[in-house]
Amino acid sequence: MTAPVNLNPTLADLLTPHPDLLFLVPTLLAAAAYAWGYARAHRTPDGRVLWPAWKAALFAAGVIALLLTTQSRAATLTQSSMALYMGRLMLLAELVPPLMVLGLPRLPLNPQRGAGRLLNVLLDPWVALALWTAVIIFWNVPAGFNASVVSNSAAALLPGLYLLSSLLVWSVILRPLPSVQPADIGSRGWFGLLAALPMMAVASVWLYAPRVLYTPYVNALCLWNLTPLQNQQLSGWVMMLAGLPALALAFIQLFAWLVNLSESQGMPPQPPQGGARP
Repeated sequence: MTAPVNLNPTLADLLTPHPDLLFLVPTLLAAAAYAWGYARAHRTPDGRVLWPAWKAALFAAGVIALLLTTQSRAATLTQSSMALYMGRLMLLAELVPPLMVLGLPRLPLNPQRGAGRLLNVLLDPWVALALWTAVIIFWNVPAGFNASVVSNSAAALLPGLYLLSSLLVWSVILRPLPSVQPADIGSRGWFGLLAALPMMAVASVWLYAPRVLYTPYVNALCLWNLTPLQNQQLSGWVMMLAGLPALALAFIQLFAWLVNLSESQGMPPQPPQGGARP
């Protein structure tokens, strides 16, 4: 394994542009389609209400974060830092998707026809959970993770799968298209709790494993003078901390659901204040 020239890169070094057309072209196409839709919607007053400027700002922030994650030199240092690799994956899974999902307008789609029907299937909580769990589990067992490090095709495939599957997960949690997503806040909270478990389980294994689990990192020269085991443990912390906001949101949604449930059942009648006693 060839070590990089600089084992102590700065943030500026990591963010040095390094184009990757496999991510760059789809990202620019998606951004152009969004900009076209936004400009078209703002020709009418109803469109401006449906698609406010703050949604466009959030989507633009997601695109910028995606470009910084995939089009920088950090993407070329996979074999020298598992923690850096995992940091990039967590940005693609826990930062970019919620920004993009929150930036989507609430389009009135028909769940029985065309794109609405397809999204109704893809955004089914069980479908999204199955795809997300498959990506997390398969690509973090040694065989899958090793392939993602040493194989050029797999190295590009894994970030893309993290991004796409996480877009589905965050779409279920945040419900940007209510016309094709009938789930209430309680079911979304339970879904968010279940979706957080695979990442937390993998992170715990990395934190407490007594040895390096992945062959490419066993004798690797790691960035910032970390040992391979320290690198793996740091990756566990990165994954666990990155998953906490989504886990906190799930608990908030469950708490709101319980509050609504208690209010819908009514409160017991209160005794009269003052007045004559019977």
